Amino acid sequence: MNIKITSRKFKAKDSLKELINKEVKSLEKFHDGIQDVHVVLSYIHDKDSIKTAEVSVKITGKILNVSEDSEEFSKSATIALDKLKRQLIKEKSKRISK
Repeated sequence: MNIKITSRKFKAKDSLKELINKEVKSLEKFHDGIQDVHVVLSYIHDKDSIKTAEVSVKITGKILNVSEDSEEFSKSATIALDKLKRQLIKEKSKRISK
């Protein structure tokens, strides 16, 4: 599984990258066909400074995309990866039922 983390308009801290890597590696237990994972972190310069985490996962035959906004990058990434876990479980159950 290839993991790529891109940060737009800022440089991501190593602690944030480690958190994302750990969370992404935990996705392997939900689906064994994961090939590539691309995480894009960005933010909007507003008074609230909304942080966005976009996660793209390439599995055999499909690409799953999830996006989440919040006030912290770690929170956005964690929530997005939780959504992705649910999608992976759903995809795996569809594959098994066929």
